[in-house]
Amino acid sequence: MNTQLHDLVLRAERPTDEDALRRLAALDSVRPLRGHALVAEVDGRAVAALDLTDGRVVADPFKHTAEVVELLQVRAGRKPERPHRFIDRLRTAAA
Repeated sequence: MNTQLHDLVLRAERPTDEDALRRLAALDSVRPLRGHALVAEVDGRAVAALDLTDGRVVADPFKHTAEVVELLQVRAGRKPERPHRFIDRLRTAAA
């Protein structure tokens, strides 16, 4: 069981995120995001981002980001592409 805690932040992109978003796209072997984006940071480091214009995602393939990407999609008001039980667990805990 992994008991390590991490700080997770979902936020709008900033002009200073340009390099981090390019790095994520290169790691993910996809073209960089072009529109406004939501960024997910874990422990102060960008690990995933969601383009608010076209819904494309870039994520660090060397990190466990499936749940983070799902949170970005929910935060953006989009239906998660591959819903995981994670969001269901959060909803149940909040009820």
